[in-house]
Amino acid sequence: MSHLTLVPTPIGALHDVTLHALDVLRNADVVAAEDTRRSGGLLAHHGITTPLVRLDAHTIPTRGARLLAEHDHVAYVSDAGTPGISDPGADLLRIALEAGHTVEALPGPTAFVPALVLSGLPTARFTFEGFLPRKGSARKARLTAIAERDHPTAVYEAPGRVAATLRDLAGVCGDTRPASLSRELSKLHEETLRGTLASLATATHETPPRGECVLVIAGRDEPASDAPSTHEALPAHDLAQRLASVGVHGRTLRDALQALGVPRNDAYALAMDQRDDA
Repeated sequence: MSHLTLVPTPIGALHDVTLHALDVLRNADVVAAEDTRRSGGLLAHHGITTPLVRLDAHTIPTRGARLLAEHDHVAYVSDAGTPGISDPGADLLRIALEAGHTVEALPGPTAFVPALVLSGLPTARFTFEGFLPRKGSARKARLTAIAERDHPTAVYEAPGRVAATLRDLAGVCGDTRPASLSRELSKLHEETLRGTLASLATATHETPPRGECVLVIAGRDEPASDAPSTHEALPAHDLAQRLASVGVHGRTLRDALQALGVPRNDAYALAMDQRDDA
C-alpha cells in the first residue's frame, strides 16, 4: 500500500511553508503537482530534488491510481494553498481512500482564513463556498443561500469575474451588505478593500483587480427584537457622524452604534463610511 500526503504550499511568499512540509517533499518518492512549473520553482527555491510529475484535474482520473500503485510515498501539491480545498487534490484523496492507501493531510496556508480575519467581520461562525457556479439555477441557489445566512461567507473568485459577482451578490443581499475583497495575500501587492457590496462592485468595475481574490460577505442582520431602538429618534447616519465628531472611530464606533440599537451590518457600513470620510 502507498502513503499519500497532501502538502500545503505557499499562497504567495515562498517562505510561507512549514518545516514539516519541506521534510515530506524532500523524503517522498515522488512529488505530484497540479502545475509542475509553479511547484518546480518552489522545490528549487528550497533545494529539493525529489522527482516531480504533473497530476492535474485532467490526468488524475487516468494516472492517479497508477501513480499511487507505483510509489510507496507520494506527496501531492496543488497550485497554491492546501490541496483538497477547491482543487483536484480532493479527487486524488478519494482515489487513495477507495484503494485502501494511507492518507495524510498537513496543516498549512489557505487563502480564505486570512481573508476572513482581514474582513473585520465576526468570524466565530462562517461558511466557505469556494468558487460559485458561473451561471444558471445552481448559481442563483448559492447566491440566495449566501443572502439568507446570519454569518459571513467566504468565496473564491477569478479577478475577471469579481465585479460581476459583486453585482450579483448586491442584487440578492442588498447594496448595503458589508463585504471585503482580499487579493494577492502574502504577496508584494496584497490588498484588502472593505465596504458595501455596491461600493466594492463599483470599485472593481472601475479598476479590475489582479491576482487571486477572496470575497467575504457579511451575514444578514439578526431579526429585530421587541426592545425599543435608540436610533429611531435619530437617524443612524447622524448618530455615526456625531460619535465620529467626538473622536469615536473604527471598531469602537461600530460597537457604539450597535449598543444604540443600529443593526450590526448597518453599524459596520457606517463605521467604514466615517473612516473613509476622515
